Amino acid sequence: MTELAERRARARADRDYAGADALRDDIEAEGWAVRDTDDGFELAPRPSFKVWPTVSSVPVTGAGGRPPERSAEAGLRPEGHGIPASTNRDTDAGTGRDAAVGTVEAGGETRAGEPAGTGGAAAGAGRGASADVGRGDAPDAERVAAAAEPGARPEGVGQLDAERIGEAEAAPRPRPEGAELLGRSDDVERAPERMVSSQLLWDASLAVSRVDEEVTPVEGRKPMTSPTVTVGLVVDGWPDDLRECVRALLTHTDAKIVALDLGDVDGSGAVLQELADADPERIQAWHVAETPHWRGGTAGWGESRNKLLELDDSDVHVVMETSTVLDGDAITPLVEALSDKVSAAGWKGVDPGEDRREWKDAGPGDVRAVLGHLFAVRRDAALSVGGFPSGARYYRNADLEFSLTIPGNVVALGDELPVHEGRHRGYHDVDPEYRERESHRTYERVLRLLGSP
Repeated sequence: MTELAERRARARADRDYAGADALRDDIEAEGWAVRDTDDGFELAPRPSFKVWPTVSSVPVTGAGGRPPERSAEAGLRPEGHGIPASTNRDTDAGTGRDAAVGTVEAGGETRAGEPAGTGGAAAGAGRGASADVGRGDAPDAERVAAAAEPGARPEGVGQLDAERIGEAEAAPRPRPEGAELLGRSDDVERAPERMVSSQLLWDASLAVSRVDEEVTPVEGRKPMTSPTVTVGLVVDGWPDDLRECVRALLTHTDAKIVALDLGDVDGSGAVLQELADADPERIQAWHVAETPHWRGGTAGWGESRNKLLELDDSDVHVVMETSTVLDGDAITPLVEALSDKVSAAGWKGVDPGEDRREWKDAGPGDVRAVLGHLFAVRRDAALSVGGFPSGARYYRNADLEFSLTIPGNVVALGDELPVHEGRHRGYHDVDPEYRERESHRTYERVLRLLGSP
């Protein structure tokens, strides 16, 4: 196996990716998995679940980046957009969270164009057809003519049509020498079939105008439907945290879960699959061989979050870290806070400080940004801006960047939510040098969004 893995590493170095993929298949066929690292590669027993080579290779089925077609009565806008392929955010180096910042509003909400209404045209067409009943050039002339003939089925003609047909077809035409009253005995003798036709149409009008016939009530307004909700989890280690997080979600909410395992770090991918197998209706698990960027791998935070957004087909997408644990239903209040004007609602909110050098806790209410510990976002709004910052390889400050990019208002609910956080692994258990470097890098884009000089 080591020899095959070494040959694969050389093929990748020579950019022979087809050959490298073939060698990976050979290794997996022998029951092993190969993972790329900064130092080369690692070999491990192949897990029982399907593992895709990279985040980008995970297939998107179902929603496929398209927004769900939902009624506006659900409290969410029905319009949305797929993640544009051309959305590439700046990935150059920058400054850190404590750098000087300016202030500028995040920008107003822009709506997708709505299709023009067709009610007026349809109503106009209906009025034209009614006005032409009985005329030879009317759209329903054949139906009228057939009903006016003896032996036809006048019971299928409405009362108004029957009266117009009787006037247009059953009555004799006026003589040129002067108008005479209708129904004279000499007219009946000359055209008895007209009397028969008139009698049939009269019977038809009586048949369709009974006052005792049941009246169909006007259909009332359709009841509002609840928006669908999915929680997205990036699984990058700490299997015990993952287990506690998922179990609390299953206990306290009805939300579905879509989780992306990056490299089965510390066996967290195996735990995820165990949870998914126990509740396949609620949990969708995906596994990739790429390990997290903060662990020396190649899978970035923004790319992973965007893949979860693409795999989701719900109205509301919830961003949550596995160190966050629900003590009750904290998801429903976040979803209920969303509206046409509010695109994102989170647990912890922050605003830039007066000295423009630091962010301070803010909320409850309108805030400039929500933190990535837990927040809900309208999926159509997230897709409309290209999703999460694709250039963010690490989570820190990427939540600020996303909040400043998304259209509409952002709100925080604060301590009223039944939720707590364990050890924040993504911050405390990451190499400090890496943490500061990547935080500075992402914050450069935040500064530009804030309008700093």
